Amino acid sequence: MAVGIGLRQVKEALERKASLVQHEFIKLSEQLDELGRRITDAEEDEKKAIREQQQAMRVEQKHIADDVNRWRTRAREVTQQPGTSSLKSYLNELLEFNEELVTPAVQNSLILLDTPPDERSFPEERSILPQQSPVGRLLERARSDYDLRVSDSGIRMREAVAFANRAGMAQDEDIIAEVAEAMDDPDPLARELAILTTIQLYRFRALRLADLEQAHIAVQYLTQIQHPATVPVLIEILEQPRVGYLQEAGESKPTDNGRSRMVALLKLVEWHTAEAQLTLRKLKYDRDPHIVKAAQRALELFSEQWNGEFPGQKSTPDTGE
Repeated sequence: MAVGIGLRQVKEALERKASLVQHEFIKLSEQLDELGRRITDAEEDEKKAIREQQQAMRVEQKHIADDVNRWRTRAREVTQQPGTSSLKSYLNELLEFNEELVTPAVQNSLILLDTPPDERSFPEERSILPQQSPVGRLLERARSDYDLRVSDSGIRMREAVAFANRAGMAQDEDIIAEVAEAMDDPDPLARELAILTTIQLYRFRALRLADLEQAHIAVQYLTQIQHPATVPVLIEILEQPRVGYLQEAGESKPTDNGRSRMVALLKLVEWHTAEAQLTLRKLKYDRDPHIVKAAQRALELFSEQWNGEFPGQKSTPDTGE
């Protein structure tokens, strides 16, 4: 059990490293967006310089995207080693990177692996083992804490946002799966908090992952959640065109999130809320002609004021209450 805890710490450290590299990608994306805005009004000589700068930054983005994927792969491979010998070899390879976020956790795991089993359970470890997972603690609070059991769902929304923004949470597949499973919790307030937290975790992935295939999967999952809290998230996705990469034949190829934005647009038409209608009206001058055409067609087909009920549908979405 102690070895398992040590390996989880290594996995979390590698995921944190991937998240830090991911932030570099996001900063470059924001800088590229700013250059894209500047180039419209620039003189011809300045436009040439901006294009050269854009090209250099896209090359740098590709290197960063590859680096993110490598750190994530390393995190997955921690728990995929076939035996103790292979695991030790893998951990020693991680030490060679001399990464300050990762090295202490790796060294601790190697010490535990070299410690006889009957000497691994120290008193301080016994106090760690019974602890719940972060999701378990969150749900327990939802069932017992007065602050989270008030009628104001905004309290639970703020808790969901805070949880999703904690380092590494949105990159941890086990965490996401555990939260998603709790969307069927028998306690209505714990269930609502699980739904809101799941939405926020997938929002993070949809808007911030450099790997646009994984980001697209997050968007698709959001469209399956029948809760009104998905509407502002889908609007945010639709309103934020961005660039990233897809993995093809082992290489990272640059692309944009156009297909994810289209999926969000179509789902907003289904939600048929006033906010969704207003968002589609703002897309008249969007940079993606397919988005412009789809929004225009939806507004032509449904020209009445949208009120949250799709024409022909009598039932309202389940709010999780």
